[in-house]
Amino acid sequence: MLRQPLIRSDKLVILAYWVILAPHERVALFQGGTHMNTILGKGPKTPWHLWVVGIVSLLWNSGGAISYSATKLGMLESAGLPSDQIAYFSSFPAWASAFWALGVWGCFVGSALLLLRTKHAVTAFGISIVGLIGVTVYQRLFADIPEALQTIGNDLFAAAIWVITLGLFFYASRMKRAGVLK
Repeated sequence: MLRQPLIRSDKLVILAYWVILAPHERVALFQGGTHMNTILGKGPKTPWHLWVVGIVSLLWNSGGAISYSATKLGMLESAGLPSDQIAYFSSFPAWASAFWALGVWGCFVGSALLLLRTKHAVTAFGISIVGLIGVTVYQRLFADIPEALQTIGNDLFAAAIWVITLGLFFYASRMKRAGVLK
């Protein structure tokens, strides 16, 4: 009959690490710090807020993906948009349309990658920012925006898109630095 060792090797490593820790590191470890996870080859636990941010941002960005797809598939009339607004969205030059696609799909994919806990979410959100810059340049400098779309509500919506996109980029960057996104 084989005897089980009194202390398994992984427990021995943990014990040895515990002994050499400085007192403040022991406190951090006891309070749920990430030292032990690093020693055992595990990353930090996924925080609850990652799931909230990921799901809410995926829902938010689904709206942009649907809007972009409806525009490119010629479905704006069935959505009830007036003809001048349909003409405006349909008249985007190829370069502005490409930036719009980068912005919308970069953010949508970034949200999905955030939920998958991959570091590539940061890259996707970065691509989305590039797209947002390009489409904003087009809209503010070159486009002839219909009067019905020149409202404070639309300006606030554009500002919200900027704040959310930048916020998602910085959030994903922080989660990557914390080791949550691999």
